[in-house]
Amino acid sequence: MARDAGKKNTNPSKREGKGYSKKFKNTPKKASKAKDTKKSNHAKNPDGIRLNKYIANSGVCSRREADTFIATGLVSVNGKIVNEMGYKVQLSDDVRFDGRRINPEPDTYILLNKPKSVATTTSESKGLTVMDLISNATTASVKPVGRLGRNATGLILFTNDDKLVKKLHSKGMERLFHIELDKNLKASDLEKIKEGLLVNGEKIFVEEISYVENSPKKEIGLKIKNMGNSIIRTIFDHLGYNVVKVDCVTIAHLTKKDLPRGRWKILTKREVELFSML
Repeated sequence: MARDAGKKNTNPSKREGKGYSKKFKNTPKKASKAKDTKKSNHAKNPDGIRLNKYIANSGVCSRREADTFIATGLVSVNGKIVNEMGYKVQLSDDVRFDGRRINPEPDTYILLNKPKSVATTTSESKGLTVMDLISNATTASVKPVGRLGRNATGLILFTNDDKLVKKLHSKGMERLFHIELDKNLKASDLEKIKEGLLVNGEKIFVEEISYVENSPKKEIGLKIKNMGNSIIRTIFDHLGYNVVKVDCVTIAHLTKKDLPRGRWKILTKREVELFSML
């Protein structure tokens, strides 16, 4: 009798049942259940979107066809292949079909005239941000294209169109700035900027620079393609000037006309189409 009991205790297949796998021989049964529960909860998350619907809404194919593509391993979520039917995702997830990122939201384009003391960031820990100012504009997951310093003002473009964002970062996006310095800009320094400055071993070029018409020579118009927010101060710091004010007055073909400070607007179809000419 004792011999039979000992034999039973050393037989893992009988103890765990037919589904037992040697791969999980050293895994406690309770931990295995917890893992299964976590997976199930992700799939049944009421706040998520079924993966096949996400794919269909992105214009790739029908839901039925999406199920086939999911089963064959053509779909990944946040870098991992997903084969599970009924799997749910969030709009913030990185979903890719055959390696290409897809998005179920309509392409959205917003132009904001940013006021001073507002951070150009999507972080919620930076106080008042540009995302707060456009919170009522759309439910789409838009992000700012390019940056403006907290104390800078003027135009910022937002979109969820990854194709356009990639194009703008690759080719650059012309922005015209109205800049005020702490003193008049010497004509010789203006010419140096036109020709291109060598700063810390790196050549910095601008598209255009000139004095603002009918204004003191400390007010400058500067057009650049750089997408960052520090190049302007880098240029003038190098030449011994302090930047007092920075205002972005145009982005490509977009202007501040009829857009007061702190307000936003949805771009028209024509305004969006003009980006294809860049």
